[in-house]
Amino acid sequence: MLPRAELDVEAALEKVRPICEDVHHRGVEALIEITERFDGVRPTDIRVPKATITAALETLDPAVRAALEESIRRARLVHREQRRTDHTTQVVPGGTVTERWVPVERVGLYVPGGLAVYPSSVVMNVVPAQEAGVASLAVTSPPQKEFGGLPHPTILAACALLGVDEVYAVGGAQAIAMFAYGAGECRPVNLVTGPGNIWVAAAKRLLKGRIGIDAEAGPTEIAILADATADPRHVAADMISQAEHDPMAAAVLVTDSAALAEAVEAELPAQVEATKHSERITTALAGPQSGIVLVRDLEQGLEVVNAYAAEHLEIQTADAEAVAARVVNAGAVFVGPFAPVSLGDYAAGSNHVLPTGGCACHSSGLSVQSFLRGIHVVSYDRDALAEVAGHVVTLANAEDLPGHGDAIRARFDWTVPNQ
Repeated sequence: MLPRAELDVEAALEKVRPICEDVHHRGVEALIEITERFDGVRPTDIRVPKATITAALETLDPAVRAALEESIRRARLVHREQRRTDHTTQVVPGGTVTERWVPVERVGLYVPGGLAVYPSSVVMNVVPAQEAGVASLAVTSPPQKEFGGLPHPTILAACALLGVDEVYAVGGAQAIAMFAYGAGECRPVNLVTGPGNIWVAAAKRLLKGRIGIDAEAGPTEIAILADATADPRHVAADMISQAEHDPMAAAVLVTDSAALAEAVEAELPAQVEATKHSERITTALAGPQSGIVLVRDLEQGLEVVNAYAAEHLEIQTADAEAVAARVVNAGAVFVGPFAPVSLGDYAAGSNHVLPTGGCACHSSGLSVQSFLRGIHVVSYDRDALAEVAGHVVTLANAEDLPGHGDAIRARFDWTVPNQ
C-alpha cells in the first residue's frame, strides 16, 4: 500500500526517441544543438580539454580534495575485495570448465548535474570500474551555464583525482545516445552506468541491448525501521537528508512506537526550516511517496520494509544487527544510530549507486561485478568426451536435434551408438 513517486518512463520514451535518433545520425552537430536547446549553452566542442580538468583539481578547495581522496581510498578498499577470480572445476579427468571474469572493454559513466553537484557519483562509478580492470572509461556530465558550458569544476576535479581525462559536457538522453552510437571523439561504449533523471532513464531503456545498462534510476528513497530506542532527532535528520535530493524523493519511517512517530513529526518542522533546501524538502516530505507507517511490532515492520525494498534502509532498533540480518530486500542497509545514509553517500566505502523503485527485490547496487562478464571456458580431451558422448547423443535425440548428436559421433568415426 506504500505509494511511490510517479515516474512514467514509458511516456518519456517517445520524447527521447527523436533525440537519440538525431544523435545517431548527426553526431556532434546534433549534440551541440540539443545542448543549446535544453541547457541554454552552445559549446564549441563536447569534450572537456585535459588542461581544464587539471586546472579544476589545482584550484579545488583543499578540504574538499582531502575528503574526496579519503572517499576514494575507502571505496577502493571495499571494491578491491569484490574482484572475482577465475576458477577451474575438473568435472572428470581430462574435462574442465573454467569461469573467467573479464572486464567490459569500454564504459560510459553518467554523472548527474541537476539540483545538486555530485563528485561523489564520479567516485562511485569510476572506482569499481577501475578495480574491475576496465581499460577505457569516459565520463559525461551536463554543462553548466555558470561555468561556461562545462560540467561543474568539482566534478572535473574528481575525474582528475581518479586519472580520468576523457570527459564530456553532455547531459540528458543525448548523453546516453552519445555513448551508445559514438559522436566525435567519443567512441561507442559497451556499458553505461550512473544515475540520472527520467530522460536519462528513458534513454537507457530505449538503447538497452545496443548498450548494457546498470539500472533505470528513479527518485532516491530512504526507509527507516525504528523502535522506541531510536532518537527522533536522528530519524528526522535522516529523512530530511534524502528529501533534499529531489521534490520526488521518498522518506518513509516504519515504527512500532506511536511515541516515536509523534516525536519525529514534531521534530521535522524545525529541522526543515533550519536547512538550506527547505522548499524542496517540504515538497518531498508532503508527497504521497513519503510518510510514517505504524506497525504492530518489529516483525510486521520487517515485513513492510522487505516488501517496500528501499534503495536505502536504516535499522535503528534495540538489536539493530539481528534485525538487519533478516532484511532480504534493500539496496543497502545501514545498521544502528551511527551509520546514517549520508555516510554511505560519501565515505563508508560502500557504493551509493543503488536500485530504486522496489527494484532491490531483484537487482543489486553498482559494484565491481557490474563491470565484469563471466565466460565459461570448456576443455575436454578425447577420453573425457567419449565417456559422456552417449548421454549427449541421447539428449540431442530427445530434443529432436539429431545434428547435435552427429557432431559428437563425427569425432569417433561414427562409432558412438545412437542412443
